[in-house]
Amino acid sequence: MKRMVAETKTTAEAEKTRRAVRKRIKTGDTHLAGYIFISPWLIGFLLLTLWPIAQSFYLSFTDYSLLEDPVWVGTENYVNIFTNDSTFTKSLGVTFLFVLFSVPLKLFFSLLVAMALNQKLKGMNLYRTAIYFPSLIGGSIAVAALWRNMFGLDGYINQVLAWFGIQGVGWISNPDTSLGTLILLNTWQFGSTMVIFLAGLKQIPQELYESAAVDGAAKIRRFISITLPMLSPVMFFNLILGVIGSFQTFTSAFIITKGGPVNSTYVYALYLYEKAFKHYQMGYASALAWILLAIVALLTIVNFAASRYWVFYESEGGGTK
Repeated sequence: MKRMVAETKTTAEAEKTRRAVRKRIKTGDTHLAGYIFISPWLIGFLLLTLWPIAQSFYLSFTDYSLLEDPVWVGTENYVNIFTNDSTFTKSLGVTFLFVLFSVPLKLFFSLLVAMALNQKLKGMNLYRTAIYFPSLIGGSIAVAALWRNMFGLDGYINQVLAWFGIQGVGWISNPDTSLGTLILLNTWQFGSTMVIFLAGLKQIPQELYESAAVDGAAKIRRFISITLPMLSPVMFFNLILGVIGSFQTFTSAFIITKGGPVNSTYVYALYLYEKAFKHYQMGYASALAWILLAIVALLTIVNFAASRYWVFYESEGGGTK
């Protein structure tokens, strides 16, 4: 009799527990359902992103050639990079120069085109599609190869200049102009940045422009006093993405110039690639990758710190952050 009472009590407690769990799921008191739904992404993140990152960090402290087991060398890779590697300094300087010119130019032309496409004209959707379409293939190998043919000594650019009696140069083979061709290519790939600017422009209340026009403000004054402050969060967002993307530039330098001539376009990502897959110094390349991560993270922190002086957030009472 006691056994039956105990079993009945156990069954009742189990049913009570199940009901409590179902009630918590229905009322949202537990995150179990959410974790179940995001489990495919979570598993993929852990196995395909977090684990490789951890492996890369470990390999940066080893001597690893892909053909043999990693040998722990401590901070030797980092010491060699900062003390004995002149190519590291050269490639980092080229990359900083590339970022310094390409990011502002890309932001400028993106905003310029976005403002032009923000006008109320017939067929504007068609124009927007036509201008954005090249960005779908802007970073491909085919476009890089086309760019190489355009700026070659016998390329299309020099052929056009010849029509006006201008003697062209080897834009890619000349150390003074080779990096400029890559900067120009990066600037031409402004489609995604332009779309984000266009979305930001459409969020600016038209009442502000109308009030400024009534007060007699000219277009330039309206642009400086209304458009730029209201668009500053979008500009900041594009700036962060632009800096990160520019530091990772690889395809154009690899396909168009191979880092030449005389290492004038030898960007950091190309140097990292050659260390890993040409010289099979995977541990050394991993250290280079983590140094790049640290540089990008530091610049991002600096940009966030400086944003409080020029980024306008309307939700914060009309002041700057």
